[in-house]
Amino acid sequence: MVEIITEAQKEQFDSEGYLIVKGLFSSEEIEQLKNRFMQIHSEGPIPGYFSPLSEEEAKGDILKMYPRIMHPHKIDSLSMKYLLDVRLFSILTKLLEEEPLAAQSMFYYKPPSAKGQALHQDNFYLKMEPGTCIAAWTAIDPSNEENGGLYVVPNSQHAEIQCPHRADPEKSFTREEVDIPDGLQPIPAILEPGDVLFFNGNVIHGSYPNTSKDKFRRSFICHYAGISTTKAGNFYKPLYKQDGTPVTDIETTESNPCGTEFTQAEIH
Repeated sequence: MVEIITEAQKEQFDSEGYLIVKGLFSSEEIEQLKNRFMQIHSEGPIPGYFSPLSEEEAKGDILKMYPRIMHPHKIDSLSMKYLLDVRLFSILTKLLEEEPLAAQSMFYYKPPSAKGQALHQDNFYLKMEPGTCIAAWTAIDPSNEENGGLYVVPNSQHAEIQCPHRADPEKSFTREEVDIPDGLQPIPAILEPGDVLFFNGNVIHGSYPNTSKDKFRRSFICHYAGISTTKAGNFYKPLYKQDGTPVTDIETTESNPCGTEFTQAEIH
């Protein structure tokens, strides 16, 4: 694989826990993804993966009309293609310092007035061991402070996975939230369509509501782990090599560090 990122970018990822790669995907590729997922939305529910409600059923909660799609790679060939994209695997090989395995895909619509997602850590949900996972968060629309773009907390990758507390349901569509460690601050990850934000699975991140009047903040998000992974949450099997070969000899786990309150953590 041809290396796409520099040593300086690798050093930034190691130091701060995240990296933005500008323009990794072309405008044509982003338009293809956008059109495909808007088509999926227009065609309605997909049992087990996508459950949008009608405007009447949603009762004013627009995210119930535009919920995220979980694991679209399992039902959509285009999603699988982008999950396994060689450019992503090239970057991830350098960041992980070993062969990557693909674990998950998601698509977020986030229309105007949609709630945010409370601060959280991805590996609380994916439970990759040893080590952690890495997210590849691809912007489909411009992603900024106005339309509910992502915030990351630099250097929070050094913290352990937290036991979350309940989030504010007026601001977050997810129920679980973690605290920002003393001395650290969230910063906005400003992205243009085709930019990809990579971040460590322990990095604290989240978003605020989309306060724009007419701007979606769509994103295609994938998670990966290294070939040395021996355990994963059961929702994330099988993992895949870049050529699409499934890896099934990984132990599944339901355990987490948080006692009984979060034994059944939300699927991420």
